[in-house]
Amino acid sequence: MLLLSTIALRPYVFLFLLVYLVGCTLQFGLKRALLFCIAGYFIAWLSELSSIHNSFPYGIYYYLEQTRGQEIWVLGVPLMDSISYVFLAYASYSLSLLIVSPVCRSNGLFYVLETIKTRSSWYTTLLATLLFVYLDIIIDPVALQGSRWFLGQIYGYQEPGVYFGVPISNFFGWFVVGFLMIATLQKIDQWLHRRNIPDYYGYRYPWRYLIGPGLYAGVLVFNLLVTFFINEDMMGWVGVFIVLLPAFLVCTLVRIKLSTVGLEKSQEAHRKDFPQAVIYRS
Repeated sequence: MLLLSTIALRPYVFLFLLVYLVGCTLQFGLKRALLFCIAGYFIAWLSELSSIHNSFPYGIYYYLEQTRGQEIWVLGVPLMDSISYVFLAYASYSLSLLIVSPVCRSNGLFYVLETIKTRSSWYTTLLATLLFVYLDIIIDPVALQGSRWFLGQIYGYQEPGVYFGVPISNFFGWFVVGFLMIATLQKIDQWLHRRNIPDYYGYRYPWRYLIGPGLYAGVLVFNLLVTFFINEDMMGWVGVFIVLLPAFLVCTLVRIKLSTVGLEKSQEAHRKDFPQAVIYRS
């Protein structure tokens, strides 16, 4: 069966997808997770279909059909490539919420005091989009070397780009597509809220806030390890130094927010939007 062979050929992609389904369901609810999986996949697939034919939005590139017959392709685009965008967008959005929202500690656990307003904020959208592009800065150079590891050489550019073979137009494309995908996730969330469909599924699990940021970190670490595995030391160390400063800043910001007193207003706003939160249960 082609689906099983696709999973067997790309197990790491479907492992990340499984983490997405668990994390997004616990944080935002099952309906939001499934709807975004469908909508996000369609946006990503359409962007890739457009680019391989019209060079928009990533610039002109092409897929090598060496794995056709071994994995699922959708009109010239590998299934696993477009589906990857879904969990990358979710991870970026979840990390963005962690950065912009107040955080409090209770009974040895910490809670991200997000609100509906925070979730739908354009500032959150923009930050998540930048984090989404940031992932691609690490992912695409090593993916372009797929013939040297178990990914396989699945795509290429007509002309090598300036960043380890990747053209700058690719990152502009990721910004456009990331913005559309994250805005779509926000619109799905708002639409379900207006229909009074809550996202209470994961409130018994306070660590749900960490799944998205953990997925983000896991994707980064995975790609950096592969980069060093194929002996691309220069590329690997550039990636490490690109990652270190933002990672340090995020950790520092969370520490500062955890030590901040006087979070009553933030807690009240969070409780108003999400009254099912475990932190407020007796």
